[in-house]
Amino acid sequence: MNVIEIKSLTKTYGKARGISDISFNVEEGEIFGFIGPNGAGKSTTIRTLLSLIYPTKGSATIFGKDSVKYAPEIKKEIGYLPSEVFYYDNMRVKDLLKYSASFYKKDCTKRIHELAEIMNLDLNKKIEDLSLGNKKKVGIVQGLLHEPKLIILDEPTSGLDPLMQQKFFELLQEENKKGATILFSSHILSEVQKLCNRVAIIKEGQLVTVEKISTLQENNYKKIKIETKTKLGLDYFNLEGINKLEVKDNVITFLFRGNINDILKKITEIEITNLWIEEPDLEEIFMHYYEVEA
Repeated sequence: MNVIEIKSLTKTYGKARGISDISFNVEEGEIFGFIGPNGAGKSTTIRTLLSLIYPTKGSATIFGKDSVKYAPEIKKEIGYLPSEVFYYDNMRVKDLLKYSASFYKKDCTKRIHELAEIMNLDLNKKIEDLSLGNKKKVGIVQGLLHEPKLIILDEPTSGLDPLMQQKFFELLQEENKKGATILFSSHILSEVQKLCNRVAIIKEGQLVTVEKISTLQENNYKKIKIETKTKLGLDYFNLEGINKLEVKDNVITFLFRGNINDILKKITEIEITNLWIEEPDLEEIFMHYYEVEA
């Protein structure tokens, strides 16, 4: 079952670019990544999905229900963390969270204290006295306090220190184990790689691809480094699929895309002292989609 279905979603702002013809599904129980640089259209897609702004064209369903028509009903089961959080400065954290919990018609007191402890958040402080990172923690607790079935996170780690980011990732994995579906939007690719099974890449308001992360890695370049007994010229590895070939003394490095057996046959013809074959990380895959077209 798909928790989210987005079909040809389009939002235009006059001549300014919004998003165009975005389509993807998020399956129940999945942690789904949504990546692209700042300004690519991630937040616009999420806000349109949540009917915070209305689509120019296309549609979206959440839990099988139209996201505009059934917005109030759907939102009871969603935890949303926007990329920027703004609160009433004079309120104490615990009062703000208690106020947020009142919308869900359930007692969230125990859960608020559990989450505050995990995130190391002082519930007695006033909002105006919090750092950017602590305000982000308030947003995280606010998004999770009602134990939602669907968690939508837009650039959730900005402002969090590395230790707190790790605690946050562990918290998300726990929520996912309990059955929550997660849409994780970020421009930080290592985060998406750690957490997500599938990913949608957005570029300039348009979807580039939706793939399993494992498939993206398999279908992309391998990083190969060879140490040889004797120095070889650049022309030795004149094969289709080789890119960024460099020779420094007895060490040859390049990226290869194609049948790995072809390159291994070539390697067996020479005397080598060492060989490294690595998967590219998501950063390198991502840049492949963002290369400037000549």
